[in-house]
Amino acid sequence: MSKIKVKDLYLIFGFAKNQAMKMLKKGKSKKEIHSKTKCTVAVNNANLEIQEGEIFVIMGLSGSGKSSLLRCFNMLNTPTSGSILVDGEDITKMDRKQLLNLRRKKIGMVFQHFGLLPHKTILDNVAFGLEIQNIPLQERYAKAKEVLNLVGLNGYENSYPDQLSGGMQQRVGIARAIAADSEVLLMDEAFSALDPLIRTQMQDDLLEIQQKLKKTIIFITHDLDEALKLGNTIVIMKDGVIVQQGAPEDILLNPANDYVKDFIGNVDMSKVITASSIAEPFRVKITIGKEGPALIYRLMERLNTRLLPVISNDKEFLGYIRKKDVLNLILSKSTDLNSILIEIPRIREDMSVSDTLPLFINQNYPLTVVNENNYPLGYISYSDVVSLVTGYDEEEVKTIIENAN
Repeated sequence: MSKIKVKDLYLIFGFAKNQAMKMLKKGKSKKEIHSKTKCTVAVNNANLEIQEGEIFVIMGLSGSGKSSLLRCFNMLNTPTSGSILVDGEDITKMDRKQLLNLRRKKIGMVFQHFGLLPHKTILDNVAFGLEIQNIPLQERYAKAKEVLNLVGLNGYENSYPDQLSGGMQQRVGIARAIAADSEVLLMDEAFSALDPLIRTQMQDDLLEIQQKLKKTIIFITHDLDEALKLGNTIVIMKDGVIVQQGAPEDILLNPANDYVKDFIGNVDMSKVITASSIAEPFRVKITIGKEGPALIYRLMERLNTRLLPVISNDKEFLGYIRKKDVLNLILSKSTDLNSILIEIPRIREDMSVSDTLPLFINQNYPLTVVNENNYPLGYISYSDVVSLVTGYDEEEVKTIIENAN
């Protein structure tokens, strides 16, 4: 279900906005508009839809407009034109009182440099949003303690911000937004000020918290690896324009243009792309006890295949059967398909492609990708994996493998 919808959104900074907008509609560039009007086009005709409970990542280089767009979601930046619907209500039409209520109760923000109050204890910092809402002291402290426990800061209630590490301070910032029970969290480069190891830990912490709370999170970053790790959906911006949006793997596998290709160029795709995304679906699956050898052999002849996957009555993957083994069963007048079943390693659907490589050792067949219930989703071959890991064309890889054998 959609939580936020952005329609035809423009954000222009400067005094000659009308003139700048006219030039923009005529196809003039951001640079031309600034030269003529001294206005800056921060967001240019943004259209997007954010689903409830997802982590929606907006990324781009410095000056791309990502932070400017984020600040439109709580109206810290007032759009020049367009609409932002939150739960179906256009927040661009809200008055000051309604906006204050929106920021206090529905949309919270986590800042890059923590934004903590140095003279208040950690408990008071986390309870600050509830204090603004006039929640009674005992109730807001109880809520703040509950959230501090959630983010792993139980026992630090009476400490002060300068007594905590950078990662711990950022946890306090997240806890404050969560304590206010905000449905939407805006996170602007929230982890970029942290050391790499702490940053990685914070990413893991955020994913763990999100698993429990299912907030709608809009996360700004310029770091592609961070975006790929956190995002359910990723938007890439350039000069205020959304140049591509989609699931992480869609962007990696199908970059919209040369800019996106360059943007993702240094990513080791084999570590990011999952097995299920490159798996070829099975055309047919055989159930032991349902089909006999003669029927199976006829089917394999018709499909022109030497290998078929076998599933149990409970739809779990059991292994493969080979065409020549089925023929031998028929010639020996046997129906024992279990006797010719070839068991092979199973690959989890969420396993990265690079992690599947060791499973191909001493394997002569494609490996099957299964879901959490061991139902077969499809198969991947060794040449598919090597091609993705090395960057070589798949046909070149097949030739290399054949020559090696």
